[in-house]
Amino acid sequence: MNTKIKELRKEHKLSQEELALAVGTTRQTITSIEVGKYTASLVLAYRIAHYFGLTIEEVFDFSDVEEL
Repeated sequence: MNTKIKELRKEHKLSQEELALAVGTTRQTITSIEVGKYTASLVLAYRIAHYFGLTIEEVFDFSDVEEL
């Protein structure tokens, strides 16, 4: 899943560690989400989006998720 997390971090001049601390996760998790190796839980996705003042859909790209 593609995200805008890396771009948002750069725009806000945040390190992965700073964002991780702000949303209650680890730097490794942020790294994994940014490179597409891990999909954030709904709670974590909400925390990240809320941190940047955005909706989940504005941060995470769901276009490659299959519809049921």
